[in-house]
Amino acid sequence: MYAIVDIETTGGFAGNNGITEIAIFIHDGETIVDEYSTLINPGMPIPRYITGLTGISYEMVETAPRFSEVAGEIYQWLNNRVFIAHNVQFDYSFVKYALEQEGFSFRPKKLCTVRLSRKVYPGQRSYSLGNLCESLEIPITDRHRATGDARATAILFDRILRAQPEVIRQMLKHRSREDMLPPNLSREEFEDLPEAPGVYYFLDAHGAVIYVGKAVNIKKRILGHFGGTAKGRRNQYMRNEVHRITYELTGNELVALVLESQEIKRLWPKYNQAQKRPVSAWGIHTYEDRDGLIRLQVGKNARGLQACASFHSHAEAWHYLLGQIREFSLCPKLTGIQKSAGACYDYATGGCKGACVLEEPAEEYNARVREMLSSWNTQEESYLIVGEGREQDEHAVILVEDGVYSGFGFCHKEISFTNTDQVREVIKPAQPTPEINQYLHSHRYHQGMEIISI
Repeated sequence: MYAIVDIETTGGFAGNNGITEIAIFIHDGETIVDEYSTLINPGMPIPRYITGLTGISYEMVETAPRFSEVAGEIYQWLNNRVFIAHNVQFDYSFVKYALEQEGFSFRPKKLCTVRLSRKVYPGQRSYSLGNLCESLEIPITDRHRATGDARATAILFDRILRAQPEVIRQMLKHRSREDMLPPNLSREEFEDLPEAPGVYYFLDAHGAVIYVGKAVNIKKRILGHFGGTAKGRRNQYMRNEVHRITYELTGNELVALVLESQEIKRLWPKYNQAQKRPVSAWGIHTYEDRDGLIRLQVGKNARGLQACASFHSHAEAWHYLLGQIREFSLCPKLTGIQKSAGACYDYATGGCKGACVLEEPAEEYNARVREMLSSWNTQEESYLIVGEGREQDEHAVILVEDGVYSGFGFCHKEISFTNTDQVREVIKPAQPTPEINQYLHSHRYHQGMEIISI
């Protein structure tokens, strides 16, 4: 049995919007056998542009039941049936969220009539419900109202079922992942994605890049954007706009990070926000206390306050410092990570030498702090970072000159370099960004990489 669903809502994101209308048509595999519909009071204002689109005003739903009042009834209509909608992930995300808020566990099989139509009716100028119904001469009344759209979707599904039932059977197979993919992205294009490190690009219907990301496993990461665990307003909006995905392999994570940053600055995609924000807002700062111990503290960067290292966020600086504490055996209390009175917690477990309670001489402890700080100071160094390339016999090479990123490239593993002129022949020159410099100076991204001074 199939349940063809359409909803109207107060906005595009289930987490902070509500359902204003729902319609369900039941199809038994032969024909439409039953239907259900109701207006729903969302318990929040309905924006004017939504009223303009759907015709549903708050006055219309003011006396309608809340979702909590009809949740059990709706669950009975949907339970143990295949959930079908036009752009199914949108409708499903709202219904699933609303049902689970009322204590119902809802994990149905799903089918998307956009994806079904792309397979059964290829070459359409548009796969929006209105345009598709016009092209296929499917009657549609009360456009942008749940009952009208659900009835048209049910007729569309019935035609698909009669024309190519094997397509539906294939999509319902376990692990087909069809329902997780964006409605306008072909499964063939998704299946062709590599399971390797690189940078990927989401393109809209006009070929414009709307998002750039990096991944250690491109296919797995992209499925994470749109799979069942994917959450957030951005992912829901992106999935409706993605028509194509392209990629560039990098061989390793560090080069992927570098290329991602370059491409975000070059293309300025609409859904990339992190690297558009002001950079280096947080830093790790040092001072010497009255016992002569060098202390470290994560804090906001300010004019006149020199940071030893800068980061986008407090969390990034915090986690980086945690790694450095372990690497250089520093005291969590003297680095601001622990706020305990007396000795740090690590001292009690034997993980710290006791500088915080003056059992370790200040000069010995400070020597390790200075060693750590020295490892961050690469302002005048020129070096190569060499790691795995895109193919088995290839190296990826990143060039840093006088502490500044110059570019990256790829070369055969048998090639060795003795000076920067040789390296420039295989790299593509590029402008540094604050993000790239942080990646190159961060030890946590150098696993499996070789540092070669030149």
